[in-house]
Amino acid sequence: MESSVTDFFNTLMTATEQERNELQQIETLQKGSAGDISLQTYQAFLTEAYHHVKHTTPLLMACGSRIPQDKEWLRNALAEYIEEELGHQEWILNDITATGMNAEHVRFGQASQATELMVAYAYDLIMRINPIGFFGMVLVLEGTSIALATNAAGNIQEKLSLPDSAFSYLTSHGSLDIEHMSFYESLMNKITDEEDQNVIIHAAKMFYKLYGDIFRSIPI
Repeated sequence: MESSVTDFFNTLMTATEQERNELQQIETLQKGSAGDISLQTYQAFLTEAYHHVKHTTPLLMACGSRIPQDKEWLRNALAEYIEEELGHQEWILNDITATGMNAEHVRFGQASQATELMVAYAYDLIMRINPIGFFGMVLVLEGTSIALATNAAGNIQEKLSLPDSAFSYLTSHGSLDIEHMSFYESLMNKITDEEDQNVIIHAAKMFYKLYGDIFRSIPI
């Protein structure tokens, strides 16, 4: 069914406002943004970031492979995302090394339960429900990084006296995801199918909760 809504991005932002606000109120996020965290907390954040970011390219590929033929333009957009996201997990491992932690232990280690559940839901959404729902995850992860990443990086660096090389993931994603969100907004405003719109809204609400649970699981 085609929707009469032509500005779906604003509809999506309004529909998910409560969940977004709840995420931003999480103590770990607030303390991180202010730089009021320990080295162990920052390392735990990077560890969980690695364990979900390493799935970004595989998830984008899985999503693209299941996009229907009548939305070829969306598959092309996913290919652009893939090109942008390739290798970002390695940036995180480099940051981890710069904090004095063994990155290889993280690479071959186990994600937290919260991270594993978020990743599992993302694959399930693509494979079982509707691949277009993956754009709900994109909203949550990229929107959150814009709001927090750049300020948090500077404040955490000042508090922990770490080198610039420990913040490539945070500092790059603050500015990079602003560009991504502009691209994302233009894509969402081309989604006119009401069923697809509803799936994206539902998925975004779920990912705000699941992503929030990752931060709730990180010791302060």
